[in-house]
Amino acid sequence: MGKLTGFIDYKRENKEERDPAQRIQDWQEYDAPFSDEVLSRQGARCMDCGTPFCQMGEEIHGATSGCPIYNLIPEWNDLVYKGQWKEALNRLMKTNNFPEFTGRVCPAPCEGSCTVAINDPAVTIKSIERTIIDKGFENGWITPRVPKERTGKTVAIIGSGPAGLAAADQLNQAGHTVTVYERDDRAGGLLTYGIPNMKLEKDVVERRIRLLEQEGIDFILNTEVGKDISAEELKHTYDAVLLCTGAQKQRDLVIEGREADGVHFAMDYLKGSTKKLLGSEVDGEQSIDAEGKDVIVIGGGDTGADCIATALRQNCKSIVQFGKHPKLPLVRTEANMWPQYPNVFSIEYAHKEATAKFGEDPRQYSIQTKRFVKDEQGNLKELHTVEMEKVQDENGQMAYREIPGTEKVWPAQLVFIAIGFEGPEQEVLDSFGVETFNQKADAKYGKFETSEANVFAAGDARRGQSLIVWAINEGRELAHKVDEHLMGSTVLPSYLEV
Repeated sequence: MGKLTGFIDYKRENKEERDPAQRIQDWQEYDAPFSDEVLSRQGARCMDCGTPFCQMGEEIHGATSGCPIYNLIPEWNDLVYKGQWKEALNRLMKTNNFPEFTGRVCPAPCEGSCTVAINDPAVTIKSIERTIIDKGFENGWITPRVPKERTGKTVAIIGSGPAGLAAADQLNQAGHTVTVYERDDRAGGLLTYGIPNMKLEKDVVERRIRLLEQEGIDFILNTEVGKDISAEELKHTYDAVLLCTGAQKQRDLVIEGREADGVHFAMDYLKGSTKKLLGSEVDGEQSIDAEGKDVIVIGGGDTGADCIATALRQNCKSIVQFGKHPKLPLVRTEANMWPQYPNVFSIEYAHKEATAKFGEDPRQYSIQTKRFVKDEQGNLKELHTVEMEKVQDENGQMAYREIPGTEKVWPAQLVFIAIGFEGPEQEVLDSFGVETFNQKADAKYGKFETSEANVFAAGDARRGQSLIVWAINEGRELAHKVDEHLMGSTVLPSYLEV
């Protein structure tokens, strides 16, 4: 695949980004597309691997390695190298329903498992994927695929995030009549209201939703199950009901002063900020503005970085991000060897922006928040922290211990808690009579059934908080299972049969 000596002849070229100091003045995507010439060279770097680990899609020590939707990466890299963009699009669409999403927001575990990455920087797989699909839309190669025949079977999907959309797309193409229910005013789930515009512009999401509608999928918005429509009505109306609600129960930080006005969940902030940007109605809890405030983000992941980028665009006074863990190493350790996902230090888009505005990286490592302190009016005014160190306890297990004398007081009028999600919101499960489930151990065997007849689940609601590529994987596998359930056999592909 690619040029036989491409990985020797060409170096990795990273995507161009708009100047950090300039881009925080707007909400447009922060990076710029590669030219065809550059991407041809990058496609040429793909080796003729005997085993392309980039597309293996496995979890090693709890982290994803390779592509969980098994993209045919070497094949479309080769086609891009040869300038055969339409053929590359055809190969890409065989495994991925929404490359315009994964090509923008996926953390690219495929690149961490790229064979070139054993000794050199990986092939720019993610950028190539994004450009293939963008060219498909720009050149009119992507048109509505309306099924020629309908099966007479009806399916309701609760939730319009990537898992729900993938399941809807697959089942619609199989000929079933699909209706997607979404409680928000726009479809897309976290693609719309969880990922900021500068990472994924919303016209990209809306373009895909319009295409799915043209193909026959019905979207019913502003409709919450258990409130606006009952679970019993859905089960009576449809031949199958699919729960793809995500894992939106946010993990809280239950410490002294948590009730202070100014302490918020990260997702409430991101959702409200995007709603305001799009002109949608924002309720009180999500009407948060960082302008002129000292902001602290608790949590070192991508959601925390998105809060930084959002607060910068709202002209915050200062910004700090707390991480529980020590600073990552610059290169892989012996405990994190290829093809595992590389747990190494990186500078994300938001950190570059904060550095450009305030002159330093906003991240603080090995920090434990002890308490929030409010003023007489109940407004947050500061928080107290202590530094932590990782030590081995008497049982030989690694644990965190406070370092005496490292207590510190931080001024803050806004704090965003971004420490992950606990699982699906229980209300929807209760309305269907579905027991709390976590079938992650059974994921590879395709067990998407719940305890209720004709009710299925997939995505983060089933396996817990995960990556967009796992959500697409789950949605496609769920569609395969439901099609088989409804028809006795299935015309849909399964990753489990690869």
